[in-house]
Amino acid sequence: MPPRRRLSPADRRAQLLGVAARLFAAQPYDLVLMEDVAEQAGVSRALLYQHFPGKRDLFAALYREVSEQLLAKARFDPADTLVEQLVEGLDAHIEYFAENRNTVLAANRVLAGDLLVQTIMNDELDALRERLLGVLPLADARSREAVSAVVKSWLVFVQVLCVDWLTHETCTRTELRDVCVGALVGALRPLLDDDPAPDWPR
Repeated sequence: MPPRRRLSPADRRAQLLGVAARLFAAQPYDLVLMEDVAEQAGVSRALLYQHFPGKRDLFAALYREVSEQLLAKARFDPADTLVEQLVEGLDAHIEYFAENRNTVLAANRVLAGDLLVQTIMNDELDALRERLLGVLPLADARSREAVSAVVKSWLVFVQVLCVDWLTHETCTRTELRDVCVGALVGALRPLLDDDPAPDWPR
């Protein structure tokens, strides 16, 4: 075990999450051991458990951090076109998914029944839905309700499609992204007075 460095609690937590991120990305969830995290972080198991009571808690903390980072990259600005904003957000998500396949599969399959992990993912989807609603031209409350339901269903569609793509890459990243963009544009057109993406398809 490497010599332990004295860190503040916040810095130690960040260090442990960094080690966990590497390990969960490198191998399936079931193969990641708390002992391995402690060893690679250069701390005792007792110290690791002071920060995270178990592997599921460690993973959940990591995935919440990931969700916050991805939300920060999903920038929605009315000054940009809807397609530009969707492309930027989807590219960030798909890049993370591709580079952290095991982590994403753990959250969506291994821990599919875990309330805490699913709440983290649902919170991210709800935040994305609200941001999208904030940049769409909604005429009234009825329009907002209809579009909100479509966006909510679309986000679940994207999640399922991307997870399936991780297990069997049947198309390129660009094709995957464009399928997702096209699905939302096509679903929104009947509900909005103005075409949300007149330049789509290109």
